[in-house]
Amino acid sequence: MSELETFRSAYLEITTFARSALDVLELDAVSKLVSMLIEAYRRGSKVFVVGVGRSGLVGKAFAMRLVHLGFRAYVLGETITPSVEPGDIVVAISGSGTTTVTVTAADAAKKVGAYVVAITSYKDSPLARIADLVVFIPGRTKTTRINDYFARQILGIHEPLSPLGTLFEITTLIFLDALIAELMKRLGKTEEDLKKVHANVEVFA
Repeated sequence: MSELETFRSAYLEITTFARSALDVLELDAVSKLVSMLIEAYRRGSKVFVVGVGRSGLVGKAFAMRLVHLGFRAYVLGETITPSVEPGDIVVAISGSGTTTVTVTAADAAKKVGAYVVAITSYKDSPLARIADLVVFIPGRTKTTRINDYFARQILGIHEPLSPLGTLFEITTLIFLDALIAELMKRLGKTEEDLKKVHANVEVFA
Protein backbone atom coordinates (compact mmCIF):
# COMPACT_ATOMS: atom_id res chain seq x y z
CA MET A 1 0.00 0.00 0.00
CA SER A 2 1.41 3.38 -1.01
CA GLU A 3 1.72 6.15 1.52
CA LEU A 4 -1.56 7.97 2.22
CA GLU A 5 -3.46 5.79 -0.24
CA THR A 6 -6.68 6.01 1.76
CA PHE A 7 -6.33 9.78 2.05
CA ARG A 8 -5.86 10.17 -1.70
CA SER A 9 -8.77 7.85 -2.48
CA ALA A 10 -11.07 9.64 -0.06
CA TYR A 11 -10.06 13.02 -1.46
CA LEU A 12 -10.92 11.88 -4.98
CA GLU A 13 -14.20 10.28 -3.87
CA ILE A 14 -15.37 13.44 -2.14
CA THR A 15 -14.33 15.93 -4.82
CA THR A 16 -15.62 13.77 -7.67
CA PHE A 17 -18.98 13.41 -5.95
CA ALA A 18 -19.26 17.14 -5.29
CA ARG A 19 -18.46 17.89 -8.92
CA SER A 20 -20.96 15.37 -10.26
CA ALA A 21 -23.69 16.81 -8.01
CA LEU A 22 -23.84 19.89 -10.23
CA ASP A 23 -25.22 17.71 -13.03
CA VAL A 24 -28.31 16.77 -10.99
CA LEU A 25 -29.03 20.10 -9.33
CA GLU A 26 -32.45 21.43 -10.26
CA LEU A 27 -31.49 24.88 -11.46
CA ASP A 28 -35.09 26.14 -11.45
CA ALA A 29 -35.16 25.61 -7.68
CA VAL A 30 -31.77 27.29 -7.31
CA SER A 31 -32.99 30.26 -9.35
CA LYS A 32 -36.11 30.55 -7.19
CA LEU A 33 -33.99 30.50 -4.04
CA VAL A 34 -31.76 33.27 -5.37
CA SER A 35 -34.83 35.38 -6.19
CA MET A 36 -36.33 34.75 -2.74
CA LEU A 37 -33.12 35.83 -1.02
CA ILE A 38 -32.72 38.96 -3.13
CA GLU A 39 -36.32 39.94 -2.43
CA ALA A 40 -35.75 39.39 1.31
CA TYR A 41 -32.64 41.57 1.14
CA ARG A 42 -34.46 44.40 -0.61
CA ARG A 43 -37.46 44.43 1.70
CA GLY A 44 -35.35 43.98 4.85
CA SER A 45 -36.80 40.62 5.83
CA LYS A 46 -34.76 38.25 7.96
CA VAL A 47 -33.13 35.03 6.81
CA PHE A 48 -32.76 32.24 9.35
CA VAL A 49 -30.69 29.10 8.99
CA VAL A 50 -31.27 25.89 10.95
CA GLY A 51 -29.49 22.55 10.99
CA VAL A 52 -28.10 20.04 13.46
CA GLY A 53 -24.54 18.79 13.84
CA ARG A 54 -22.33 19.19 10.80
CA SER A 55 -25.28 20.39 8.74
CA GLY A 56 -25.70 23.11 11.35
CA LEU A 57 -22.06 24.11 10.98
CA VAL A 58 -22.53 24.38 7.21
CA GLY A 59 -25.58 26.52 7.86
CA LYS A 60 -23.62 28.81 10.18
CA ALA A 61 -21.00 29.33 7.48
CA PHE A 62 -23.77 30.32 5.06
CA ALA A 63 -25.36 32.69 7.57
CA MET A 64 -22.00 34.34 8.17
CA ARG A 65 -21.56 35.07 4.48
CA LEU A 66 -25.11 36.41 4.25
CA VAL A 67 -24.28 38.85 7.04
CA HIS A 68 -21.17 39.91 5.14
CA LEU A 69 -23.42 40.62 2.16
CA GLY A 70 -25.64 42.85 4.28
CA PHE A 71 -28.51 40.44 4.94
CA ARG A 72 -30.32 40.31 8.28
CA ALA A 73 -29.23 36.72 8.78
CA TYR A 74 -29.42 34.60 11.92
CA VAL A 75 -28.96 31.04 13.12
CA LEU A 76 -31.98 29.58 14.88
CA GLY A 77 -31.17 28.51 18.41
CA GLU A 78 -28.55 31.18 19.11
CA THR A 79 -29.16 33.42 22.11
CA ILE A 80 -29.33 36.66 20.10
CA THR A 81 -31.65 35.35 17.38
CA PRO A 82 -34.86 37.40 17.05
CA SER A 83 -38.33 36.05 16.41
CA VAL A 84 -39.39 34.67 13.05
CA GLU A 85 -42.07 36.83 11.41
CA PRO A 86 -44.32 36.53 8.37
CA GLY A 87 -42.34 36.99 5.16
CA ASP A 88 -39.02 35.91 6.67
CA ILE A 89 -37.11 32.99 5.15
CA VAL A 90 -36.00 29.89 7.03
CA VAL A 91 -33.37 27.74 5.32
CA ALA A 92 -33.53 24.28 6.89
CA ILE A 93 -30.68 21.85 6.20
CA SER A 94 -31.05 18.10 6.74
CA GLY A 95 -29.72 15.37 4.49
CA SER A 96 -32.32 12.85 5.63
CA GLY A 97 -35.07 15.43 5.99
CA THR A 98 -36.10 13.73 9.23
CA THR A 99 -33.92 15.47 11.83
CA THR A 100 -36.40 16.20 14.59
CA VAL A 101 -35.08 19.60 15.67
CA THR A 102 -34.84 20.85 12.09
CA VAL A 103 -38.26 19.58 11.06
CA THR A 104 -39.89 21.00 14.20
CA ALA A 105 -38.26 24.40 13.65
CA ALA A 106 -39.34 24.46 10.01
CA ASP A 107 -42.90 23.55 10.94
CA ALA A 108 -43.07 26.27 13.59
CA ALA A 109 -41.69 28.84 11.15
CA LYS A 110 -44.23 27.85 8.50
CA LYS A 111 -47.06 28.30 10.99
CA VAL A 112 -46.08 31.93 11.68
CA GLY A 113 -46.00 32.75 7.96
CA ALA A 114 -42.33 32.38 7.07
CA TYR A 115 -41.13 30.86 3.81
CA VAL A 116 -39.38 27.55 4.42
CA VAL A 117 -36.59 26.34 2.15
CA ALA A 118 -35.53 22.72 2.60
CA ILE A 119 -32.05 21.62 1.58
CA THR A 120 -32.15 17.84 1.63
CA SER A 121 -31.38 14.61 -0.21
CA TYR A 122 -34.96 13.34 0.17
CA LYS A 123 -37.78 15.09 -1.67
CA ASP A 124 -40.46 13.01 0.04
CA SER A 125 -39.16 13.59 3.59
CA PRO A 126 -41.12 15.31 6.39
CA LEU A 127 -38.95 18.42 5.95
CA ALA A 128 -39.57 18.55 2.21
CA ARG A 129 -43.32 18.23 2.71
CA ILE A 130 -43.30 21.27 5.00
CA ALA A 131 -41.19 23.43 2.71
CA ASP A 132 -42.31 26.04 0.21
CA LEU A 133 -39.21 25.29 -1.84
CA VAL A 134 -37.08 22.14 -1.90
CA VAL A 135 -33.47 22.23 -3.07
CA PHE A 136 -32.28 18.69 -3.74
CA ILE A 137 -28.65 18.06 -2.83
CA PRO A 138 -27.50 14.49 -3.49
CA GLY A 139 -25.53 12.74 -0.82
CA ARG A 140 -25.12 9.57 1.16
CA THR A 141 -26.76 10.51 4.43
CA LYS A 142 -26.11 8.71 7.69
CA THR A 143 -29.44 6.90 7.37
CA THR A 144 -28.47 5.21 4.10
CA ARG A 145 -27.65 1.56 4.47
CA ILE A 146 -27.93 -1.84 2.86
CA ASN A 147 -27.59 -4.51 5.51
CA ASP A 148 -27.38 -7.62 3.37
CA TYR A 149 -23.70 -8.31 2.66
CA PHE A 150 -24.33 -10.38 -0.48
CA ALA A 151 -26.69 -7.78 -1.91
CA ARG A 152 -23.99 -5.17 -1.42
CA GLN A 153 -21.46 -7.32 -3.25
CA ILE A 154 -23.79 -8.02 -6.18
CA LEU A 155 -24.56 -4.33 -6.53
CA GLY A 156 -20.89 -3.45 -6.30
CA ILE A 157 -21.43 -1.34 -3.20
CA HIS A 158 -18.40 -0.96 -0.97
CA GLU A 159 -17.89 0.82 2.31
CA PRO A 160 -17.48 4.51 1.46
CA LEU A 161 -14.41 6.51 2.39
CA SER A 162 -16.65 9.45 3.37
CA PRO A 163 -18.58 8.34 6.46
CA LEU A 164 -22.14 9.16 7.48
CA GLY A 165 -23.41 12.41 5.97
CA THR A 166 -20.06 13.74 4.74
CA LEU A 167 -20.97 13.84 1.04
CA PHE A 168 -24.19 15.74 1.67
CA GLU A 169 -22.57 18.20 4.06
CA ILE A 170 -19.59 19.02 1.87
CA THR A 171 -21.71 19.27 -1.26
CA THR A 172 -24.13 21.56 0.56
CA LEU A 173 -21.25 23.78 1.71
CA ILE A 174 -20.01 24.10 -1.88
CA PHE A 175 -23.55 24.75 -3.11
CA LEU A 176 -24.15 27.52 -0.58
CA ASP A 177 -20.78 29.17 -1.26
CA ALA A 178 -21.59 29.16 -4.98
CA LEU A 179 -24.95 30.70 -4.07
CA ILE A 180 -23.13 33.49 -2.24
CA ALA A 181 -21.09 34.20 -5.38
CA GLU A 182 -24.31 34.49 -7.40
CA LEU A 183 -25.83 36.82 -4.80
CA MET A 184 -22.69 38.97 -4.83
CA LYS A 185 -23.02 39.42 -8.59
CA ARG A 186 -26.78 40.11 -8.50
CA LEU A 187 -26.42 42.64 -5.67
CA GLY A 188 -23.33 44.31 -7.11
CA LYS A 189 -21.21 43.44 -4.09
CA THR A 190 -17.42 43.05 -4.15
CA GLU A 191 -15.00 41.29 -1.85
CA GLU A 192 -14.11 44.70 -0.43
CA ASP A 193 -17.76 45.21 0.52
CA LEU A 194 -17.71 41.91 2.40
CA LYS A 195 -14.49 42.80 4.19
CA LYS A 196 -16.10 45.95 5.58
CA VAL A 197 -18.65 43.82 7.43
CA HIS A 198 -16.27 41.02 8.39
CA ALA A 199 -15.51 40.70 12.12
CA ASN A 200 -12.60 42.95 13.12
CA VAL A 201 -12.38 41.96 16.79
CA GLU A 202 -11.27 38.38 17.32
CA VAL A 203 -11.86 36.61 20.63
CA PHE A 204 -9.78 33.56 21.49
CA ALA A 205 -10.87 31.15 24.20
